[in-house]
Amino acid sequence: MTEKLKVLISNLKHSPGVYLMHDKDDTVIYVGKAKDLQKRVSQYFLRPQAGKVFKMVQNVDYFETIIVQNEKEALILERNLIHQYYPKYNILLKDGSHYPYIALKKKGDVTLSIKRNNKDKNYEYFGPFPNSRAAYKMVDLINKIYPIRKCKNIPSSVCLYYHLGQCLAPCVNKIDDETYDKLRDEIKNFLKGNNSDKIRELKSKMLQASEEMNYELAKEYKELIDSIEHVNTSMSVESKDKTDRDIFAFSSRNGYLSLAFLIYRNGMLLGKESHVVEQFGEEEDQVVELITQLYERCPLPQEIIVNSDYVVNELSSYIDANVFSVTKGKIYDLVTIAKSNADNALDEYFLSSKLDTDKIALIEELGDLLHIKTPYHIELFDNSHLQGSSPVGAMVAYINGEPAKNLYRKFKIEHEESRDDFKSMNEVITRHYSRLKNENKKYPDLILVDGGLPQVKSATEALHDIDVNIPVFGLYKDDHHSTSGLIDVEGNTYPIENKKLFFLLTRMQDEVHRFAISFHKEKRNKAMTVSIFDEVKGMGAKRRELISRFYPDISSLKEATVEELSQILPKDVALDLYNKLHN
Repeated sequence: MTEKLKVLISNLKHSPGVYLMHDKDDTVIYVGKAKDLQKRVSQYFLRPQAGKVFKMVQNVDYFETIIVQNEKEALILERNLIHQYYPKYNILLKDGSHYPYIALKKKGDVTLSIKRNNKDKNYEYFGPFPNSRAAYKMVDLINKIYPIRKCKNIPSSVCLYYHLGQCLAPCVNKIDDETYDKLRDEIKNFLKGNNSDKIRELKSKMLQASEEMNYELAKEYKELIDSIEHVNTSMSVESKDKTDRDIFAFSSRNGYLSLAFLIYRNGMLLGKESHVVEQFGEEEDQVVELITQLYERCPLPQEIIVNSDYVVNELSSYIDANVFSVTKGKIYDLVTIAKSNADNALDEYFLSSKLDTDKIALIEELGDLLHIKTPYHIELFDNSHLQGSSPVGAMVAYINGEPAKNLYRKFKIEHEESRDDFKSMNEVITRHYSRLKNENKKYPDLILVDGGLPQVKSATEALHDIDVNIPVFGLYKDDHHSTSGLIDVEGNTYPIENKKLFFLLTRMQDEVHRFAISFHKEKRNKAMTVSIFDEVKGMGAKRRELISRFYPDISSLKEATVEELSQILPKDVALDLYNKLHN
């Protein structure tokens, strides 16, 4: 232990707070919180350590502490600092959006939508759902079963949904409050799992359609019944007291930790989720860290149950909910299910052979290869256009080898020579880093561009013009047009011999390509559709909105027949649009 660390340890206080570990390059490599800073921080240096904790301690040059009033303040400050510095030794769950809710509008036309928070008081919320796919499937099912409004903007005439019996057509009909209130109550009951009456109603309609030999309609009713019963099966594990609760269980093996949890709302299982991460430090302390991260993305339920008394005691200090553990009874059976999910997640993780290589080690190797400080934060750029049309730029960010999607950025190219990829690169680099400079935000450790030496020079010149200094390298290709290494602004090449590092960089390159191309397609489709609409007489704003809802891109619109378009548009407008699309 160095003299510097001995002095710092001797000055530690018996107070709650947050500590930041720095390496010799003054980079924050770990952020933690503590009830007692003196006890917690001194343990790192005065006790034997193993694994990644030992490696982290070996890299600590000094640490700093921030004293706060209580443990809850320490938790909030710790989370903010982690998102500010993205320290390489902090285990973070995959970056993602907040868990989705199904939102039912309280007044006016009955509508359903997916929302990522429950703040708008004009809606009643059901959820959260652990994944958006389940939420969207539920909304799609309810839209088919109940005649609720689907259009974002009210059209001037009835649409296809009305003809299918899936909308009351508020565009032309006056719907009374009593009808809407009854419809809302039915949807609420359905979302709460009370759907037996709806199944009986659909079965009756199916039998009637079959007796009338309308077998196509009977088949549609059968498919709806199957969909409802599938939902019931997936949510069949109920708790009878109708309480909102989350049930956690964890398991560990060979240096990896698995945390599984079940989400119950109103006593109904909305879904389950599992996370497998590399173990760092004490198992139960890491479980506390992961659970607090999860509640950054979704609100607290009434109850939280965990299969550990230690975790319960720790969480109780940070979380405003009833946190406890159980050893018997119905809820214990649910904890057992969660524990089985945690064990199974580890089994799948190991058996799938998809264990991630230590990305930090690969990033450190990349820094050594390029003779720069370790690039924990990398940003990659790419441009996309079609013969100069709809030009766009895109940037993706990776921190500690993982995509940081909240930092992704899209750019609409503004200069007139849209075919010039080098000017596009110069514009995008200038705009992005000028903004970071003006807002005094942190720069990445490394910029990677696609296109070899010319693009590297273009990006470097742009940085020089705005007086920003960041290492820039390009991904260059061999004679077979395959990426084979990196190149700097002087033309020096750096072949990548480590296949694992090569595949990591290739995944990054594929991601920025995907992001750029998807944005380009989105812009091009919109431009093509708008251009065609401009040439069709009678295609006003409301009709454009209606067409866009049924046919989200130009390809699907081209597949529509005149008869299909005539169900949405006047026949002459539909015919004119069809001819423009196909001529």
